Amino acid sequence: MKRLVVGLLSTSVSAVALLIAAPVQAQSQPVAAPDAAEDADTPSVVVTGSRFARRTVSDSPVPIDVIGGEQLEVSGATETNKILNQLVPSFNFPQPSLTDGTDSVRPATLRGLSPDQTLVLINGKRRHSSALLNLNGSVGRGSSAVDLNQIPPIAIDRIEILRDGAASQYGSDAIAGVINLQLSRKPGISASVTYGAFDTRLNGVSQVTGVAVGANGLPIVATPGGTTNDILRLNTTGRDRALNDGHTLTLATRLGLNLGDRGFFVLSAQFRDRNPTNRSGPDPRRQFPTVGDPRELTIDRYNHRFGDGKVVDYNLFWNAGYELMPDVDLYSFASYGIRDGDGAGFFRRANDPRNRDFAASTTTFVPFYPTGFLPLIASDIEDISAAGGVKATPGEWTVDLSLVYGSNELNYAVENSFNTSLGGINSPQRFDAGGLSSSQYVVNLDFTRKLNIGFFKSLGLAFGAEYRSENFQIREGGVASFINGPFSVAPFNAPGGSQVFPGFRPNNRVNVNRANWSGYVELESEINDQLTLQLAGRFESYSDFGNTVNGKAAARYEPIKGVAIRGSVSTGFRAPSLAQQFFATTSTNNVVINGVAQLIEVGTFPVNDPVARALGSQPLRPENATNYAGGLALDFIPGLSITADYYNIAIRNRIVLTENLTGAAVVAQLLANGISNVSSARFFINGVNTRTQGVDIVGTYRFPDFGLGKFRLTAGFNYNDTQITSRAALGIPSLANSVLFGRTESFRLTDGQPRDKLNLALDWTLDDLSVALRTNRFGRVRSAGSGGVTVINGNVNIPAFGSQPGDLTLTPKWITDFQITVRLFKHYELSAGIDNVFDVYPDRTPTVAGFTPNSFFLPYSSLSPFGFNGRFLYLRGAVNF
Repeated sequence: MKRLVVGLLSTSVSAVALLIAAPVQAQSQPVAAPDAAEDADTPSVVVTGSRFARRTVSDSPVPIDVIGGEQLEVSGATETNKILNQLVPSFNFPQPSLTDGTDSVRPATLRGLSPDQTLVLINGKRRHSSALLNLNGSVGRGSSAVDLNQIPPIAIDRIEILRDGAASQYGSDAIAGVINLQLSRKPGISASVTYGAFDTRLNGVSQVTGVAVGANGLPIVATPGGTTNDILRLNTTGRDRALNDGHTLTLATRLGLNLGDRGFFVLSAQFRDRNPTNRSGPDPRRQFPTVGDPRELTIDRYNHRFGDGKVVDYNLFWNAGYELMPDVDLYSFASYGIRDGDGAGFFRRANDPRNRDFAASTTTFVPFYPTGFLPLIASDIEDISAAGGVKATPGEWTVDLSLVYGSNELNYAVENSFNTSLGGINSPQRFDAGGLSSSQYVVNLDFTRKLNIGFFKSLGLAFGAEYRSENFQIREGGVASFINGPFSVAPFNAPGGSQVFPGFRPNNRVNVNRANWSGYVELESEINDQLTLQLAGRFESYSDFGNTVNGKAAARYEPIKGVAIRGSVSTGFRAPSLAQQFFATTSTNNVVINGVAQLIEVGTFPVNDPVARALGSQPLRPENATNYAGGLALDFIPGLSITADYYNIAIRNRIVLTENLTGAAVVAQLLANGISNVSSARFFINGVNTRTQGVDIVGTYRFPDFGLGKFRLTAGFNYNDTQITSRAALGIPSLANSVLFGRTESFRLTDGQPRDKLNLALDWTLDDLSVALRTNRFGRVRSAGSGGVTVINGNVNIPAFGSQPGDLTLTPKWITDFQITVRLFKHYELSAGIDNVFDVYPDRTPTVAGFTPNSFFLPYSSLSPFGFNGRFLYLRGAVNF
């Protein structure tokens, strides 16, 4: 019903937009629009990073990127995260697969840090985070982040990315920086239809024609694996597999109205229907329990689904403002989003023990799904936000009072699965696996004023207070989704719960709250025409872990016109999220134990759970950061702007999810606490200290007019290096040989994102024709195996990269995008483009010794910073009045 309402409303917006296009076009003088309406040659003006007079990017004492709304349209992607990955060198958005709910809510990062170490604002107000906690093998494991893809590009006027620590100004999470999305205030009508699909050839993945057969008529075994896990020899065409999939339709509309001459109202809507992609390789493993089964020769060997999941998105945004009386303005903005998505798990072969139907026979292996099955995790996400406030200017003061509410609810269903422990006759094939929800209320009261003090050119004072209330809940699933049925006991030992994602159990239920108060003060002064200083301090008090104080000092000095030196030093923090403190579940993970890939049940316990405490957990403390930065800003040549900044971010007490702790001692602890059929446990800890250093260089050049149209060249470079400087000690005698944070996760933290990234773009406009050419170089990424870790006297030794089986280096790759746009009859545009013109893929995962058989059918690493879907072709039609 909700989807019907949102769909009808989206359609209505489009219809109304077309009906009133002419009257809107005829209006004489619209309400003043924000910066996006400025001429393209005007320097970008920003509001992030300072509460006083707006500055240009080059005037700011800290580095800021500005992405205009028109830049968001030069891509076949209609997801905000994907677009930012193409435009911002310090932004990373890998697109993992086979990672449960993360397939539907993929996290992004800034400067190689965790997704939850970047603060997201909408119109300068804190945005709520997703309810999802990333638990499996992806960048950002253990984090909950804001879902930027809930914010459609058409609703955005511009995006400001502050690349500096700002917790003393904005509060928790602003360690890597701040992303501030300014919503559109433009009057008029905009609507677009985008349709595209992937047309690609998978690098290193052969097109299979069948199974090689010996003289005896049986499949030829290439690598023996004890019959069940034999690797069979496959026949191929000798060419890479060609695919056309991922067909995506996006409908987007924005309707902007003037409320007389005193206000504005903008309503934006987007509908996106993205079909799944599949980049799996052929599965050469024996599929059936009986040697000689004729189906072994005819079964579809592309039995996994490795790529983008199926997603349908509905998103609505409004942005409004009204001058109630002179010097008193009301404002409001809100959003509502629904996402229906699914992601696949690992394929269960017909001969998989998890596919055994004990209800059919307890003595003979009878598969429940005759040819195996691919379980799916369906995610139903509802995202709501509403904000309102009043801004007044009594005398020389500016006062801003606001209230913001945000919530995100994620409900899981498991499809095409079954509970082995119940037996086929008693088990459903679709399960309600429960859900997660998070919400927050934020109240802000801000005061700003310019002071007249003779020896300062200008002096600004700002102070204010914030109250924030947060809630996190876990809803239990249906009984069949988590129960250990009659066949879970010996001698059957069948796994309980819905396969791929066992439902949340009654003892996983959580409904927890916390609150925090904060106050801040900020001073900013232009001492003279050359020197600007900025000071900020903030105190916060949390109901769960206590108090924190943070500060910042920044300066900019311009000794020569157009040449400026800038720098900052700040402290910051990130509060442990409620999800990290209270999340509990059991799930199915594919892990490597002694070089063998296995599906095991994993228990994730809250830090205050008796099991977690027995295994060494402690109450989580906030992450603390110290950030040093310095750089240059050059704009002394007309049309040319260059900024270069160095950063050094030391983070203490980083919150990480432990390894899957396995072994007899762990199982004994679980059984002692009444948890059966769970062979592994993990929990959150303040596990590591890190240091991240890097350089950002950004340049733009607008060519002089020489009669061939407007040319603009943009370049951006980021170099980023993260090192673990210390680790938490493991102090449980019975688990002395266990590792809390092992080799795979250590390298994912330090080397799982590009060491460097280069963005180059050329934009050309001549009359009604425009062309955009962009190319991005994604630097080296490393994916590490898990072996070789030793612990001596509590000291963890992580073997160097390249010394262990399973180590894989993803070499640098260039990804090139192209778009051409023609304007027709002034108000209409037609665009055609190609993302990833040369159909580039990440390095193929080897299938040699040292890598698991999974490499045959999962050919690419989920750490690839540009995904692994290949070339995307698209067309877009747009209308603007």
